[in-house]
Amino acid sequence: MSRILIILFSAAALFAVGAVAGWHLQSRNQNAPTAKDAPGPQPAYRSGAFQVGVRLQPQTPKVGENRFELVLNDAGGAPVAGANVRAVAEMPAMGSMPAMQAPADLRETAPGRYTGRFEIPMDGSWPLTLDIAQPKLGKTRITLDMATGRAGLQLASGGVALAAHESNTANAGSAEPAFRSGPYRFDVTVEPKTPQVGSNTLTLRLTDANGKPVRSAQIGAVAEMPAMGTMPAMRAPATMKEVEAGVYRGSFELAMDGSWPLSLAIQAPGKPQRHISFDLATGRDGLQLASGAISAGGGADASAQEAPPGTVTLDSRRRQLIGVTTATAEIAPLVRSIRAVGKVTYDERRLSDVSLKFNAWVGKLYVDYLGAHVLEGQPLFTVYGPDLLAAQQEYLDLKRRGSRVGVSRTLLAAARKRLTLWDMSSKQIAALEQRGEPFDYVPIHAPRTGTVVKKNIVEGTARKAGMTLIRIADLSRVWVEAQVYESELPLIQPGMTAKVTLPYLPGHTLVGKVSYVYPYLDDASRTARVRIALDNADGALKPDMYAEVQLEAVLGDRLTVPAQAVIVSGDTRVVFEDLGSGRLAPRVVKTGQHAQGHIEIISGLKAGVKIVTSGNFLIASESRLKSGLDQW
Repeated sequence: MSRILIILFSAAALFAVGAVAGWHLQSRNQNAPTAKDAPGPQPAYRSGAFQVGVRLQPQTPKVGENRFELVLNDAGGAPVAGANVRAVAEMPAMGSMPAMQAPADLRETAPGRYTGRFEIPMDGSWPLTLDIAQPKLGKTRITLDMATGRAGLQLASGGVALAAHESNTANAGSAEPAFRSGPYRFDVTVEPKTPQVGSNTLTLRLTDANGKPVRSAQIGAVAEMPAMGTMPAMRAPATMKEVEAGVYRGSFELAMDGSWPLSLAIQAPGKPQRHISFDLATGRDGLQLASGAISAGGGADASAQEAPPGTVTLDSRRRQLIGVTTATAEIAPLVRSIRAVGKVTYDERRLSDVSLKFNAWVGKLYVDYLGAHVLEGQPLFTVYGPDLLAAQQEYLDLKRRGSRVGVSRTLLAAARKRLTLWDMSSKQIAALEQRGEPFDYVPIHAPRTGTVVKKNIVEGTARKAGMTLIRIADLSRVWVEAQVYESELPLIQPGMTAKVTLPYLPGHTLVGKVSYVYPYLDDASRTARVRIALDNADGALKPDMYAEVQLEAVLGDRLTVPAQAVIVSGDTRVVFEDLGSGRLAPRVVKTGQHAQGHIEIISGLKAGVKIVTSGNFLIASESRLKSGLDQW
């Protein structure tokens, strides 16, 4: 019995030890971190009174479901609980396709930590907008660039990177100015820090490159709300006064909530004038540099290009909304195509007129219609003329008497010469000598092979000496004379290739060369004639036909941009350069030739620069408002 009791007691003891060990093991397993409890995103941006961190799962957004995690702290780094957060990814409208939204249904899973999901229906750019509100800390909006197939998020607007903010805060507390523009180094602050409707104070601390205060400078400062619809633009100037060495202060009144871009003009004695622009808006902390200056400290901003006045900053969402596209200014072969209206005409060197050197009457007419084709030497008609008859008789008389009475050879040669000049051939004169008496009617022969294009006689017609009776044209080669505007004349040189097409022969192109450029203009049309010689063995080209002429002027390698990139403003030509980081800067350029959808840039731009090719008229409107109409 005692042995049984001992066995039962041992079993109970072993069970108790196992239970305690199991309880400890379970406790340890419960305290171990799980994947769900892994650390969340860390704050990366500052927006208003909040520090914001965002993480996506997967990290590269995809079509379909995506997870979204948000961490929200205050300025001191403490979690912000009870915030109202609205997150929407939106693909802007494109053409007839309406905008599409992908809202995230967020819930607070822990103090300052919010999670949710959103569905992306198609590939593309989906800028993510966060609207954050908390009763004690206020509200803010921050926009991040997001696209399927591209990892992570990039800050677009409404915030600054925490590292950059801390750097700027440190600079504000030190003696080193935050910005530089030309020979100036400066800091700009506004009080209150978040601009408000009503009075605001602007303070500018100005030094030179060596850190010495710049005194007696003329400072112009104005905040201007652009015109919207029928509402005109509103200005809020600040009268800046020097309150101490290198420190200038003034106040300005904002009439209503909204965006009020701030422009500064700095002019110090002996130094150049500089124009700097800042983005300023009610309800948003501080000022953001827009153009005219760069960061004075180290880091990425220090190497950035100093943006000129009128620079516009657009996040990717706004760029997509207004359809901004870019191209590169490049050196490329430029061929200018010149189109002109032409007309087929006779080759003037292949025209022959038939006329008489004596008064005469037409006898037999062999070529009795216009357009007849004749061969060189072919009889055209016969003529009777008293003078010709007398000349024949005189020649025969001198010929007969020559051997008997010693008629001078000179007289005989002169009589023969007269018959020759009156268009009698050697064969006709030989026939006259053999016949022994004059011909009443003498045949007149064709001087060249060609086509009769003018006929002023019929049988029996009487014509005086010198009158044109028949005109013959050789149409085996013709001219096409094109009318070219005087602005295009410098591009046209003899020997350049010309392509000629005829309206009634579609698809058939004749190739020739410019043989002559006429040295005068038509006063009425302000055009000059350009001659192209073409072979016409088949007779397809007929005089007075209309033709279309295309001339190719090879201009060589030139710096060019797409034609749609250039904005015409009176006598000024403007191109917007993409400086990166969303900044688009106006560049005044001098243009040259236009060709193949491109425009030559003579000055104002360098090769390799990225420029805006569409959406630039909307950008130009905002740029004018920021820089002032007198800029361009």
